[in-house]
Amino acid sequence: MEHHVAHVNGTTLHHVSAGSGGSPILLVHGFPESWWTFHRLIPLLARRHRVFAVDLRGFGDSAVADDDHDSATASDDLRQLIRHLDVGPMHVLGQDISGGAVYRLATEHPGLVRSLIAVEMGLAGFGLEGLGDVTRGGSWHIGTLAAPGIADVLFGGREREVLEQWAFPTMTTVPGAVDETDIAEFVRVFARDGGWRGAAGLYRSMLAEGEEFRDRASVPLTMPMLAVGTSGGAFTAQTLAQISGGPLSTIEFEAVGRHVALEAPDRLAAAIVDFLDGVDRSLDVDARHRVTDSEVVSEWRMRPDDCGASPVPERGQGSR
Repeated sequence: MEHHVAHVNGTTLHHVSAGSGGSPILLVHGFPESWWTFHRLIPLLARRHRVFAVDLRGFGDSAVADDDHDSATASDDLRQLIRHLDVGPMHVLGQDISGGAVYRLATEHPGLVRSLIAVEMGLAGFGLEGLGDVTRGGSWHIGTLAAPGIADVLFGGREREVLEQWAFPTMTTVPGAVDETDIAEFVRVFARDGGWRGAAGLYRSMLAEGEEFRDRASVPLTMPMLAVGTSGGAFTAQTLAQISGGPLSTIEFEAVGRHVALEAPDRLAAAIVDFLDGVDRSLDVDARHRVTDSEVVSEWRMRPDDCGASPVPERGQGSR
């Protein structure tokens, strides 16, 4: 794996790459994670694909996020990163709380998203925000992170305690899947100054964007999608079914927790490769690196200082 830094959208995004052939895939982590959550998955995918994994703004070794960070900013970061990578439309995998940013990317710039893979991912407007309601079985960490400045006060200096004693034991099922090396790496990046701001911004967005996302879903996405669920339930597939107007595949892994790439990398890689093979066969493989979609042409020709997000298609236009 090679490490890179991209200066895009007024920030610095750290990302890694592997593989030299096949269609490109971008891996986008959730919480409490960084690109490292995919470190076992990447070599498996790289046998067949060009693989890129990013640290979202405010996570990992990317620049710290501002206090007003949100999923719209994260989405535009991803759009400009794809443009920076210059590999054409990409398969995009979104996990957990990155779902809002990935969904925005797919609705606003469908020409950039070859297919969409959702791993243990929900969306505001389709039940996800209910996870923040502790009176109905939701988790306390969502409201804590969404409250300005609270995470830094409560978690600062206690990163190992939070991650090792609560987060990963609570969210994983496979014994030993998250080892000391994993914990040490996640502690390192969350312990930096402002290390919780990226997550805080995405959780604040989650609690506020439900109505907007329901409106966006009136124009279903038509790119192929794969919903990856686990023993936690079928909410990922149920969510994608409400936003998809194209091919939708689903798979569920029993006895696996939320951190699928750490807990079952071989099974996840096999499912992803099988899905991508089907998608790539259904498209013009010989032309996959030629930019023909008018939107993609505009993306690649756009001046560096002209990077505003495109509007959501009007009702009835559909997405490509």
